[in-house]
This record gives sequence, structure tokens and C-alpha cells, in this order.
Amino acid sequence: MAITFKDVAEILKMIDASQCQELVVELDGLRLVVRRGSPQAANSGSDRAVTEDVSESGPPRSSNAAATLHAAKRFAGARAVLAPAEGRIAVRAPMVGSFYRRPSPAEKPFVEVGERVKTGDPLCVIDVMKLFTTIAAPTDGVIEAIPAADGSAVEFDQILFIIKPD
Repeated sequence: MAITFKDVAEILKMIDASQCQELVVELDGLRLVVRRGSPQAANSGSDRAVTEDVSESGPPRSSNAAATLHAAKRFAGARAVLAPAEGRIAVRAPMVGSFYRRPSPAEKPFVEVGERVKTGDPLCVIDVMKLFTTIAAPTDGVIEAIPAADGSAVEFDQILFIIKPD
């Protein structure tokens, strides 16, 4: 079961109306953490996570993950952190560029959610000024989530895939 934008919006409304300081939701290999307070407090933990400050504006850049972060921006003082659930491997963007799930527009994606991959299998390509870099699987496992949207701009260290290792 995937979490939807509507689900996240409802969760954030409930948190906004309560005295809750932090909420952690784990679903499908993704972990959503919503915290009240300053950005420094949210980043003080040892988790390495992709974060977006709620004061930023603009449309979401990718699928459910970005919709989740975009929803969090609507609530003052809240911060959303997207991180892999414990025991999962996050494949992160090694550079800024355009994320493509397929080798060319006419071909099928390299991988889909639920597919088994082996170390070194191609997962996607990132285009930086027409130089395409293939991103390979760092471990054997099963693709649990693909938070980045095909064709979207990705930032350095943004989570592209979540893999459940074998």
C-alpha cells in the first residue's frame, strides 16, 4: 500500500491541530518523518536523509516522495524528511541532472518496483548536458520504491531508489 498525497495532507492536518512534535510513518520501504521546530533540530540526528525546508515554494519535482514534501510545506514550522526504512538501501543521485528510468524513450524502464536486481545492474541514467551516466545497483535485492519521477530534475544526494537487500 503506497501513501498518497491525500493521506499525507490528512496526517499533517492532524499533527497541526495537535501538540505532537514528531511523527514517523514507515510504508513500502520509505520512512516519512515530520517534525515541528527549527531545521537545525530536524537535522541533528545521525540519519542521513534528504530534506526540504518548508519555507521553499514550488511544485513537487517527483512522484509520491515530492508530493509528500510539498504537502509538508503547507504547514508552518513543519519539516519532512524522506529516508529509507531500517535495513533498506537508498540509491542516491551522485549529481544534479535529469533522471530517466529507461535507456531511450521507446524502450521499457530498466527496473520496476518489485523486480529483483543484482549488484551492477543498471537502474537508471542521469543526463547532465547530454552526458548520460548509468546508475547501477549497489547490492543484490528487490526494488521497493522509486521516489524520483521519470524525466524529472534530481538534486545531488536525492533518493532515486530504495532496495531491500537479499
